[in-house]
Amino acid sequence: MSAPLWTREDVIAATAGKAEGGAWTASGVSIDSRTLEPGDLFVAIIGENSDGHKYVEGALKKGAAAAIVSAPDDAMRAAGPLVIVEDTLKALETLGRAARHRARAKIVAVTGSVGKTGTKEALRLILSEQGATHASAASYNNMWGVPLSLARMPADTRFGIFEVGMNHPGEITPLSKLVEPFVALITTVEAVHMEFFDSVEQIADAKGEIFDGLQKGGVAILNRDNPHYARLRAKAEASGAGQIITFGEHRQADARLDKVALKEDCSCVSATICGQPVTYKLSVPGRHIVMNSLAVLAVVYALDADLAMAALAMANLKAPKGRGERHRVEMPTGAFTVIDESYNANPASMRAALETLGQVKPAGKGRRIAVIGDMLELGETSIEMHRGLAEPIRAASVDLVFASGPHMRELYKALPASVQGAYAESSADLGDALGAAIEPGDVVMVKGSLGSRMGPLVELLRGLGDDEGESIRRNRGGN
Repeated sequence: MSAPLWTREDVIAATAGKAEGGAWTASGVSIDSRTLEPGDLFVAIIGENSDGHKYVEGALKKGAAAAIVSAPDDAMRAAGPLVIVEDTLKALETLGRAARHRARAKIVAVTGSVGKTGTKEALRLILSEQGATHASAASYNNMWGVPLSLARMPADTRFGIFEVGMNHPGEITPLSKLVEPFVALITTVEAVHMEFFDSVEQIADAKGEIFDGLQKGGVAILNRDNPHYARLRAKAEASGAGQIITFGEHRQADARLDKVALKEDCSCVSATICGQPVTYKLSVPGRHIVMNSLAVLAVVYALDADLAMAALAMANLKAPKGRGERHRVEMPTGAFTVIDESYNANPASMRAALETLGQVKPAGKGRRIAVIGDMLELGETSIEMHRGLAEPIRAASVDLVFASGPHMRELYKALPASVQGAYAESSADLGDALGAAIEPGDVVMVKGSLGSRMGPLVELLRGLGDDEGESIRRNRGGN
């Protein structure tokens, strides 16, 4: 039987809280009563839009081992054991810090404008074959997600992989100091979140905050091809990094791409990783995935893990949900393919997704179709960034574009009439025209910022394979 994640005594020692109720142990940690599992320790976080204290009673009745609260009432006390603290978010942070210090794991922190989650998930898969590995769930990379992910780390973890994100300057430093990574990776720096920054150089500086918590003598891993490499290297050197490993196509990169064959459903890669030749197959297509795989292998090398095993495991990678996941939809008239890139979008990831779409060959008379929604948080550069997608669309030989959102309107108007599928102010208003246009053999890529709500369009497309979807198609009008 495995040891509990937390005991009552451990939590009291970590948080300096006051316990009420009987003895207990916890097998997990949760801040969301909707996804809470029996045995979890529930932490009642007070957010901008919701107070977790409203859900304490329900969480305990659902099977929570105990709850950390700052404002207990009689109903909570009657529902189950409590740990009373002054500030529940600070308690979650101290719990995460305690988990970090009790584990003897080698810890990796991953940040970057693009590719954080995919890189983290690749490391989770690869390192899990080489020892007990713990990683952030989903995209838990902010002021709540990072301490929560740490607090969930078992004491016997060998490798810990944590994603760290930001929207504003100064957000990564406290998270990096909480994680205290032995290896810190920046996948790339691009023009994202420009609404909150005056320049891409400021974004580079914000990403460079990942080195503020780097262990002395730790390893910094940088993209040698990125224009801001020198700026980031100076930040890493100033942090006291014991080693800096670079990756990319640059001839001086330590983890260097030597040769690649890009195919529509995979990539075959030859690389040199810190002097060691490696050949491997990537089961997730796209040049951007190839470049991130170099970073993954650089991390494996920095951790002194087995590089050959890691290269073999690359063939087992799968695209995370909303980040390139593919679905084959069977209609009575034939099948088509949906590429789900709906989780988020910025100019760099949109270009990468369009390039990958261009590598896919539609079946029969099928077409390449891009369904794209607004890229948010681009500030004054937004119109220019959206219009700038016209060239990647042309280069990818996209046949039809369906666009939604006020910013995408500018791109849509700039496209040739033959490529214009339909435009709507919101993604919800785009569904009928999109569903009516799909034909067998089509390859449909859906992408936009999370706030653009492109995910429901993926579900609509997948639903075209059922009876209701076919009914819609039979009754459609002309295009």
